[in-house]
Amino acid sequence: MAPTYDPQADPSAASITELITSYHELNSQTIDELDEQPSPLEFMRYVARNRPLVVRGAAVDWPACKKWNFEFLANGEMGGGNVGVAKTPHGDADAPVEVSGMGLCFVRPHYDSTESLDNVLAEIRDQEEDKERGNSQMYGAYYAQTQNNNLPEEYEELYRDVPESIPFARIALQKKPDAVNMWIGNSLSTTALHKDNYENIFVQILGQKHFVLLPPVESACVNEQELPDATYVRFDVPQEVYDYNDAHGIRDTVNLEPELDDPPTKTTFPTWDPDNPTLRPTPFSRLSRPMRVTLDEGDMLYLPALWYHKVSQTCNKKERLCISVNYWYDMEFSGSFWSLCNFARSVGLSATATAAAATAAATAEREAENRRTDEAREEQTRDAMRWDDD
Repeated sequence: MAPTYDPQADPSAASITELITSYHELNSQTIDELDEQPSPLEFMRYVARNRPLVVRGAAVDWPACKKWNFEFLANGEMGGGNVGVAKTPHGDADAPVEVSGMGLCFVRPHYDSTESLDNVLAEIRDQEEDKERGNSQMYGAYYAQTQNNNLPEEYEELYRDVPESIPFARIALQKKPDAVNMWIGNSLSTTALHKDNYENIFVQILGQKHFVLLPPVESACVNEQELPDATYVRFDVPQEVYDYNDAHGIRDTVNLEPELDDPPTKTTFPTWDPDNPTLRPTPFSRLSRPMRVTLDEGDMLYLPALWYHKVSQTCNKKERLCISVNYWYDMEFSGSFWSLCNFARSVGLSATATAAAATAAATAEREAENRRTDEAREEQTRDAMRWDDD
């Protein structure tokens, strides 16, 4: 019988285990919090150690935190202007999704740039109310996020309500942000576990954001897989359905389904969920020590480069919206950090692949042994029946 995989017998697996356990022995499992913005020098210490930081109330005096609500945004200067919105059936944009007949795919949202901000806000709010009434799955999820420097480019009239850069980050990193992004959604949307090559300053404007954070050394825990790319696309709905809905004041239901990209492409992406740890784990997932933090309105999070993060959200109860702004500063690729992280990731992927192959071989051997046992029992039964006939 094929032996089961033993991580202790695999030198690379033993090294990965030592890497993760020693990191946790030397680093706190809590996130530092400050009550005022750090100096550039103090902030740079966190960047150098690649450790997250929360600054409570750092943005409470921003005009955005004081002014942005449904009425101001929908009826203000740009309420009628078109914005990009990601549309999905269940709020799972840019995420690994089990697709019928296709298996596990990396599915991107359906992007629409033809709707005005006031309509998008109304739909996001209505979806939140639908969820409260228990029928959220009928209408899908809107998330106004394009991650392409959309705040100054799509929301120019609102850009003046936030700083162009975060002073302590700009001075410490000696650069301007590559992108400043707006995020407007509701509690239906969750951002799947992933990492970015940016030093990220994330600011909560309205509602709450809930982060699950994993350090780069835990790359072997997240079960990165090469997944076929797919995109949510609209499927045809008979016009009479829309006419009936309009006549009876019924909102249109979601009409999106995943379709494989053509030509075919693939994306390497984490498939393990720290909130559902028994689904698609690796031999190292048990070593993960997720860190969790919630940002309230006016709070700021420094999310270091290459940290894995999963993000969910809670709406402001009055506005039924969740709004955030983040600043992406390009990480420093020189020095050893980037190369060491990639090396650890490569070793982890190799060890995980070895474990998967060994597990598959052991499973195949067990199935073959079971078949042989069943065949032997059937043969014994036939022999017994022949003796009875004689």
